[in-house]
Amino acid sequence: MDVSSDLIRGHIDTMLLGFLKSGDKYGYEMGKMVAQKSGGRYELKEPSMYSTIRRLEAQGLIEAYWGDETQGARRRYYRITPKGTAVHAQNLKNWAYAKSVIDQLLEV
Repeated sequence: MDVSSDLIRGHIDTMLLGFLKSGDKYGYEMGKMVAQKSGGRYELKEPSMYSTIRRLEAQGLIEAYWGDETQGARRRYYRITPKGTAVHAQNLKNWAYAKSVIDQLLEV
């Protein structure tokens, strides 16, 4: 069974903010985390991920900086801000509430 992209698309912000709560990450790393955490059942396309990252940065929810790689290309890392942490927590509360309403509505 495929997961509908429409069901997940509205939660990409929350997913990426959640990944950054555990530590700073670069974009490609977060994309791989989506595939890994979903057991390969969902893939976040790079254009969607990077447009979300740019929006989160513009909203002050994350900050970017260049890493100090000694080998290979320099990577742009992202870290969550205090505002991003607060938004993530609120999004989780909103999701839990919406899920409980949907569960009730779908009960037979």
